[in-house]
Amino acid sequence: MKTAFGALLLACLTANAWADAPTVGFQSTTLADARNGRALDMVVWYPSATTAGAQLIADDVAFVGASVVRDAPPTAGEHPLVVLSHGYRGNWSNQMWLASALARQGYIVAALNHPGSTTHDRSPQAAAQLWQRPVDVSRVIDAVTGQPEKYGVVAAPRIAVVGHSLGGWTALEVAGARFDPERFARDCKVHAQLSSCNVYQTMNAASTPALKTELAADWRDKRVTAIVTLDLGLSRGMTDESLAALPVPTLVIAAGVPSQDLPAELESANLSKRLPAASSRYVEISDASHFSFLSQCKPGAVELLEEDMPGDGIICQDGQGGRSREVIQGQVVALVSEFLGRAFGDKKEGFVKR
Repeated sequence: MKTAFGALLLACLTANAWADAPTVGFQSTTLADARNGRALDMVVWYPSATTAGAQLIADDVAFVGASVVRDAPPTAGEHPLVVLSHGYRGNWSNQMWLASALARQGYIVAALNHPGSTTHDRSPQAAAQLWQRPVDVSRVIDAVTGQPEKYGVVAAPRIAVVGHSLGGWTALEVAGARFDPERFARDCKVHAQLSSCNVYQTMNAASTPALKTELAADWRDKRVTAIVTLDLGLSRGMTDESLAALPVPTLVIAAGVPSQDLPAELESANLSKRLPAASSRYVEISDASHFSFLSQCKPGAVELLEEDMPGDGIICQDGQGGRSREVIQGQVVALVSEFLGRAFGDKKEGFVKR
């Protein structure tokens, strides 16, 4: 589904609502893991009625940050929970724009750094344990739901996972999709140009029989009742059977800007065709690139990124001649908000079919 006037109108209405929305509280912590040594950096945004002064987080010379009130008390009542999963070489701040918007709408939003595949943590051993990503998400759900005094009370049936790129694969795993390493290996021989294949090989996620077994296991968390994927990768390794029987509503958003290594037709669109039509929706945003789902770039960011790591300037590129990243992200916020409202029963309308 291409960009539609209705989605743009909804984006504008949502943006106007933010002006009178509650303050966004914010807390950060580290989740220890004595058994496996896999500590997780976790952050949480949540609605608060505090009048304390706000401050910027994750704001630097290259990327636009967000205004929050650290350690603010949460508002009363129950709130839906959204967990954000970043892509390969990403970090918890990548979808901060979405987290802030949803928190202003009454959601509790948690994000984490997946060990081994983050911006500043590229441990080969941790990255190879790709199956740990859905486990990470479950640990975050445990931590947030278990501390209502810090983040607010979670409305238990209303928990969603939103993932970008490799995070989209993570969301599918948490929802009950099953990955077949052998299927993916065969597919990569045909589509070797896909960045998904390169990332997968770099991580050595199926380099031993034990890793293959874990990767093919069922990592569903039944507390999750809806998922959203943002220009995901590795979906071609999911089995047809598990996708056809996926038990939760799914919104698949794709970047429509032509791409050789992550084309919509081979990843997001292919995934959408294998999902249950009655409970899934596919939206392709024609002027969005894979990186349109990351933080907004400041003037001069391209030069700074290129100086630090040649080639990284692409992170700031959206569709040429198209809308700004801010406008694209406003549309995504509207789509996600509308979808979750329906998935959680807040709206009576059914899903919009592909």
